[in-house]
Amino acid sequence: MYPPQSKHTINLLLILALLVIFCPLAIDIYLPAFPTIAKQFQVGEKQVQQTVAIFMLTVGLGQLIAGPLADKFGRKPVALVGVSLYGIASLGAYFAPNFNTMLVARAVQGFGACATFVVAFAIVRDRFGSERSGQMITYLNGIVCFIPALAPILGAWLTVQFGWRMNFLFLAGFAFLGLIVTLLMFKETRPADSVYDGHILDLRRFIPIITTPIFLFNSLICMVAMSAILVFVTLAPGWLITELGGSVADFTFWFTINAVLSILASFTMPVFIKKNATKALKCGLLILIGSGFLMILLSNLKTPLALMTPMFIAAFGFALTLGSAAGGALSIFPKQAGTASALIGLMQMSGASLLVFLTQYLNLSTPQLISVHFLLLLPFCYLLFKNKY
Repeated sequence: MYPPQSKHTINLLLILALLVIFCPLAIDIYLPAFPTIAKQFQVGEKQVQQTVAIFMLTVGLGQLIAGPLADKFGRKPVALVGVSLYGIASLGAYFAPNFNTMLVARAVQGFGACATFVVAFAIVRDRFGSERSGQMITYLNGIVCFIPALAPILGAWLTVQFGWRMNFLFLAGFAFLGLIVTLLMFKETRPADSVYDGHILDLRRFIPIITTPIFLFNSLICMVAMSAILVFVTLAPGWLITELGGSVADFTFWFTINAVLSILASFTMPVFIKKNATKALKCGLLILIGSGFLMILLSNLKTPLALMTPMFIAAFGFALTLGSAAGGALSIFPKQAGTASALIGLMQMSGASLLVFLTQYLNLSTPQLISVHFLLLLPFCYLLFKNKY
């Protein structure tokens, strides 16, 4: 392992931060442009939301292929192909003449993003081992958490100043930058004894991993926690602006505070994870569940503060929970880090998206629905405190 302050480590951290940004950035940057896109293509806003759903579907499913490929051919080639696909698809969305073309572009973009996501978490396991993986994953998940808070702010500005298509041109430019940085600065991290057996499309390789109780337990926690983030970032803008009658400036104000707290949590909570990952996970779950109960108590108050106060508290819970759980899930598969990371990614993206889709049929208000996702963590908290895992 490289020394903590070495140039190699700094470069690696830059690469990791860059790779994990691709996915959340593509989900959230164009959310403020939904009404404009719907008007442009003469479709409803619910149809525009399908561009998020199809993106997350391909991000999740694509990791089942990208993970084994990363174990077979290495992290760098898979990352380069993923970034290239992402950039090409972004240009496709920018030039899209109709809504169907937009859907296809977003599907391809998801396949590109899945490669960068799975490679980032595999690199963490390669370089930092089981002991420090939880810390590093907390930093990365912190980025995943605060990008949804910052990206819509950038997207709103780009849409107002240059039109909705500029969001996708920005993503194409970001992909080009990512390609150059990855090509020049990233050195392969795949272990020499990395395990790869069978055909790429042979899904049986995932069975020994997914059926391992510790992995399943921790990855399910990641899925439910991510579903709470997803339901918040997709529904909160509409709640703050449409339901509460706020302005874009109001939306920007509240999301900026949330982003600052998420960043603060991401860079302070790893200290606690390093000391004791299990205690950190317990604490994180209690914070998230407590945020859920607080959200219920405040749900009848239709004010921005009533919605955002529980989310401000939850920022610290997300940092503790996602880092500890993902680190615990990956810790037992050092020789199959790419494949294991793919399964976590599938559950965090496609699994969380499916969970959000199913709970929307409950016809609850936005605060109530967010609280439901927080409270789904109760069984995991119970099992953890009973020392079942």
